Formats: sequence, structure tokens, C-alpha cells
Amino acid sequence: MKAVFKRLMNLVAMATAFAGVSTAALAAEPGFNNWQLGFQASTSDVMDDITWFNNFTLIIITVITLFVLALLIYCVVKFSAKNNPVPSRTSHNTTIEIVWTVVPILILVIIAIPSFRLLYKQLEIPEYDMTVKAIGYQWYWGYEYTDENMGELYFDSIMVQDADRQAVADARGVSIDEVPRLLAVDYDLVIPVDTTVRLQVTSEDVIHAFAMPTWGVKIDAIPGRLNETWFHAREEGVYYGQCSELCGKDHAFMPIAVRVVSADQFQQWASAAQDDLDVANEQLMASIAEAKKLAAQGDLDEISVAAK
Repeated sequence: MKAVFKRLMNLVAMATAFAGVSTAALAAEPGFNNWQLGFQASTSDVMDDITWFNNFTLIIITVITLFVLALLIYCVVKFSAKNNPVPSRTSHNTTIEIVWTVVPILILVIIAIPSFRLLYKQLEIPEYDMTVKAIGYQWYWGYEYTDENMGELYFDSIMVQDADRQAVADARGVSIDEVPRLLAVDYDLVIPVDTTVRLQVTSEDVIHAFAMPTWGVKIDAIPGRLNETWFHAREEGVYYGQCSELCGKDHAFMPIAVRVVSADQFQQWASAAQDDLDVANEQLMASIAEAKKLAAQGDLDEISVAAK
């Protein structure tokens, strides 16, 4: 009986730990969940700072709002006709006027310092490892790898229609949850992890905007103009954004999908993609599936050892 109970406890421990297996092994798409509030999960230093600055200003706004509310309630009660039948005839108060002039200035200075620092970090492009050009069209994106070793690789990235999601999932060997509605595309932009990427953005028709929330990237794509920004993805996975500038009837249907892979996977994909993009994507998906399988097996082995 004792041995049976021990075996059952080991199974329970394995099942519980399996539910928390690493995201690298079992996760679907990172960064967002159904009915999520707030930002996508940050996977870059810039987005870390944006998240901090958002929380910082929220605290300031909350304190100001509560103070004004308390002051309003105090005035309503203290200076009501019942409690204050003879109103004061005071028309000026020098101290109060100084305070309500100086304090807002100090608050703005406190907000401005990290704000300018963040703005500089976003606009100042550091030394980069590769360059990608994103071109907005009505209504899809095109990507060009402009580095010499990429062989002028270019492809269009078009949203997967609802009716095709299951077929795409089957072809990629993933669940349909990994082909999210209105976000999945036929050809992902593939980027190596831990790589600083200079992103050049333009448009061929009207104004679009390239936005990738998980990296804190948002920049307009303007016809006849080449805008630049950068990002450094620190985690592998598939990340989604959308055009963020009203650009016509299908504005809501030109998503951005970026697949971040290991350096070795990217090199293999880049070499194969210059000959046949479809074959390169098939090989990449097979490599990712194998990596997930090995990661899951490693986690299960650790769980099994811990449960003994």
C-alpha cells in the first residue's frame, strides 16, 4: 500500500510539474492572452522602459486624482450652506497660488526626465548586426533583407484567412491556436534572437505604421520617405503586431508576424530561403518542432528525477 501511494504521489507531482513545463517547450504564442489587460509581455529593453514609465506615470496620475477628489469632497462638506452660512470674502491667497503653480511644474519635470531618456533610447539607433526593410502596401507588408549576405531576399507577408487557418496549422505541424485569427501570416519575418536589428520602414501607396508592441516599436511608413528604428529581441518565439495608421478599408487586416529563432536556425533558414523560401520555412518549422520536443523531454526528465 505504501509503495502504491508513493507511486501515485510521484504521478501527481509529475502532472503538476508538467503543467508548468517551460514556455520554450510547450508555449503557443507568447505575449498576449484572451481578455488580456495591459501591454503585451515585454521582450526588449526598450519595452521594459516603456512599461516602467507607464506604471510610473500611472502612480502620479492616481495620487493627483485621489488628492483632487479628497479636496473636492472636503470643500463640498466644509463650505456647504449648512456648515458655512456666511461665506468668506477672501479673493486671493498668495501661498496657495504659489503652490498650485510650482507643484505642477515640479511634477512635469519629474515626468520629463525619464520621458526624454526613453525617447532618446528609442530614436538613437545603436550599433546594429543586420538591416531589414519593411514596405507597407494596401494591405499587406513586404520584407527585404538588405545585407549583402542575404542575396536581396524579399517576400510579401499576407494575412492568413479564417478558412485557411487549419490548413496552415497542419502544414506547419502546430495547433490552430498557433495560427491566431487576424494575426497569422503566410510568410513570417524571420529574425535571429539576441541580435540588434535596424528596421527601415517605408510605403508604396498611403501612410501605414509598423507597430510591434512586445518590443516597443511603432513607426510610420510614409511614401517617398525612409524612416528608421531598431529592436533587439531577447527571447525566441512568434510576435505579432498590426498596422497602426488608418490606411483604408483593409487596415485591420494587415498584421505583422515576426518569428525569432536561434542564430543557427536563422543561418540555415537564410541560406535555404535564397533558393526556395517555402522549403526554407518547412525546414525551419521542423527544426523548431524538434527543439521544442527536446526541451519538453529535458523538462520531463528533470521532473521524473525530482519525483523519485
